[in-house]
Amino acid sequence: MTNDHPTAQAWAAISDTPELAAVVRHRPAPGTLPSRLAVRDLARATVAVCSLAAAQLLATRNAVPLPAVEVDEDAVATAFVSERHLRIDGRTPVSFAPHSGFFRTADGWVRTHANYPHHRTRLLAALGLPAGADAAGLAAELATREAVDVQETAYAAGALAVAVAQVDPARPPLPLVETLAGGAAGRTLPAAPLPAAGVRVLDLTRVIAGPVATRTLGLLGADVLRLDAPQLPESEDAQADTGFGKRSARLDLADPAGRAVLDGLLAEADVVVTGYRPYALDRFGLSQDALAERHPGLITAQLCAWGWTGPWADRRGFDSLVQAGRGIAALESGPDGTPGVLPAQALDHGTGYLLAAGVLRALTHRQLHGLGSRLRFSLAGTADWLLGLPRPGADEPGGGGRGRPRLAETPSPYGLLRHALPPIGYAGAPVTWTRGPSRWGTDRPSWS
Repeated sequence: MTNDHPTAQAWAAISDTPELAAVVRHRPAPGTLPSRLAVRDLARATVAVCSLAAAQLLATRNAVPLPAVEVDEDAVATAFVSERHLRIDGRTPVSFAPHSGFFRTADGWVRTHANYPHHRTRLLAALGLPAGADAAGLAAELATREAVDVQETAYAAGALAVAVAQVDPARPPLPLVETLAGGAAGRTLPAAPLPAAGVRVLDLTRVIAGPVATRTLGLLGADVLRLDAPQLPESEDAQADTGFGKRSARLDLADPAGRAVLDGLLAEADVVVTGYRPYALDRFGLSQDALAERHPGLITAQLCAWGWTGPWADRRGFDSLVQAGRGIAALESGPDGTPGVLPAQALDHGTGYLLAAGVLRALTHRQLHGLGSRLRFSLAGTADWLLGLPRPGADEPGGGGRGRPRLAETPSPYGLLRHALPPIGYAGAPVTWTRGPSRWGTDRPSWS
């Protein structure tokens, strides 16, 4: 048995059985996800606790011994960069648009995020640039401004730019997960061959972390229905990567008819996962308090970028921006001072597996005690955890690991997909999804 400290930390954060983490075994792949920070440890631990939570739920539902849990680090490393392995009929998707990245300012650096057209439009308008300005024009303008000024100007306009900061040792770390009091009787799940079989998951998330979590729940048997607003189309490449194991529908929650459909879905849901800024969905009756009052046995898991309290709580954010604002980009900077990045969007993927683990643990808790749960996660909380993990020693192997990515091919409406296989590792775990991604927004907003 392996007593892996990061795995034990993560398991203790989501469970009331900390001793169970010792049953997890690991199949190491030294050198994967090389970084100055313990990215390999974070990745291994988050997948491990998700695998353990799945095994525990399966054992609880079927009244059988806990299946063996073993995590393969090659599979983990492949899954943590799933968007880079994706090929669509042989085409390599574009991860970052030209207006997204690190740019010099008059006094330092900023990191921008403008992958979606509406974010690019807001950023250029906030800086007084024409809508057609290219990346070179953006760079020239940013070079004349101070980094924090760019950050605050963008924030006021609903755009995305964050000043590259140093690690602040005086800032208290955010929790890896917050578990809120409350919950009442929910339904008991029957015996089943997969941990989450028959569990109905309403997915209101976007962009990697939330979709990774619900993609994982879909792998484990859940009926996952993703809902998006019609006016916020998703990237087809993102849907092709994270749409496995779920269906995708559009629903206008501002329309009374859409709200009525949502209410019907909520009445039969077991889990609701949201990935918007704190309180952004409250006006639709989707706050955790409101959901707990109307649907007492429901499990709710909420995800945001910057945490649930404090001056940044209401700000938009993505993995790359949190890396910049939390000091990770500065730690990973090159010899010339150019900010760097982690070898994966590890905050997104790690938080996604943690969120899925939290939901699975909450389902076990409901199975044993009949109570719903309320959970909260943030990319910044995962970043703070990573910053607090012991850093790799100088003698740890570098390079890219053993070079055996775990890949498969699956047909889809987008074309033939070459994609990463899931890394969940317990005896009898599914090796891939039963369905590939459907085309974004084309499914009916109803349960299977």
